[in-house]
Amino acid sequence: MNAHVSQGSWPVLVLNADFRPLSYYPLSLWSWQDAIKAVFLDRVNIVAHYDQAVHSPTLQMQLPSVVSLKSFVKPTTHPAFTRFNVFLRDRFACQYCGSPEDLTFDHIIPRSKGGQTTWENVVAACSPCNLRKGNLTPAQAKMFPRQHAFAPTVHQLHRNGRLFPPNYLHDSWLDYLYWDTELDP
Repeated sequence: MNAHVSQGSWPVLVLNADFRPLSYYPLSLWSWQDAIKAVFLDRVNIVAHYDQAVHSPTLQMQLPSVVSLKSFVKPTTHPAFTRFNVFLRDRFACQYCGSPEDLTFDHIIPRSKGGQTTWENVVAACSPCNLRKGNLTPAQAKMFPRQHAFAPTVHQLHRNGRLFPPNYLHDSWLDYLYWDTELDP
């Protein structure tokens, strides 16, 4: 139930039962409406709230800003092979020139030469580099990826996701997003 919500819509950070975000990138957010519904269904605990409140004829409730699930959701150990996760693994940069613009993905060994669509054979590439490499192997094109293509762990994707914080972070979220980062002395 990830929702992309804007700053003015009172987004709610969703934590697992161990108080870690369900996802860092995209950040695990719900709309305030979904969060309140989950409160009434007794699926979440309110950890922090906004100063804003909603009213019904018989109830007033402050909008939650952080909720935690009551039941632990076991995180997946193997991330899905998706275009987004390839870009996240490669830190949203072309693996040939480093550009963050106009990203697509490239088969290192072209499919026409037996290459498969797998973590180990696909990298993020900008359109100009992808067109230049074309249907050639890295040796033929004299173009080699900056890093070896690999199947990332969930932890590696989370670490990379922290490098790209969302445009909006409410103050009440900060203790839960970066609790495991090294503190300044």
